[in-house]
Amino acid sequence: MTDDSVPIRSICVYCGSRPGRDPSHIAAGRELGKNIAESGLRLVYGGGTKGIMGAVASGVLSHGGQVTGIIPEFLVDMEATRHSLGQLDELIITPDMHTRKHTMFERADAFVALPGGIGTLEEIVEIMTWGQLGRHEKPMVFANINGFWDPMMELIRHMTEEGFIHTAHRVQPLVIDQIADIIPAIRKHAAETVGSRDGEEDVIAKL
Repeated sequence: MTDDSVPIRSICVYCGSRPGRDPSHIAAGRELGKNIAESGLRLVYGGGTKGIMGAVASGVLSHGGQVTGIIPEFLVDMEATRHSLGQLDELIITPDMHTRKHTMFERADAFVALPGGIGTLEEIVEIMTWGQLGRHEKPMVFANINGFWDPMMELIRHMTEEGFIHTAHRVQPLVIDQIADIIPAIRKHAAETVGSRDGEEDVIAKL
């Protein structure tokens, strides 16, 4: 069950709507979903029922967990099927991508990026940007399955060394290789972070 002393109730997962070429990515999605459910947490995600997105949601649902899917209307038939969406505990259909991302941020206490493409990258980078600007202190995790995110970590190091990440102490995502270590790391990070919820309603309103 969730440790009440740590303000983690839900985890937002960003990941590919396609399975990718490495079977371990789908397996990682299912495992993370299972861990989220067994930890008593809610999954917040982009609503897709295909690819890695579908694997995460399936992993949660098949182990008795709760899922909130947030998807824009124009993506419903591209990244999901309406029948599969009906199996989610909560479905939020938004008018556009901006509203989707705003709602995902509002509903989530932490963020995890599994392997994915440009959309996945854009989503986690925007969360990192908000962190850099001091808009939140929620845990951010790169699930580095088989080194998938190594090039991204190298780019962040390069940008920091070149002086373009001016508040690097705010852009320190957790890089975790093993799925089993993600939730414990998120809880530890949240417990060590002070003031992450102070004024959050004002922050959300400004995003």
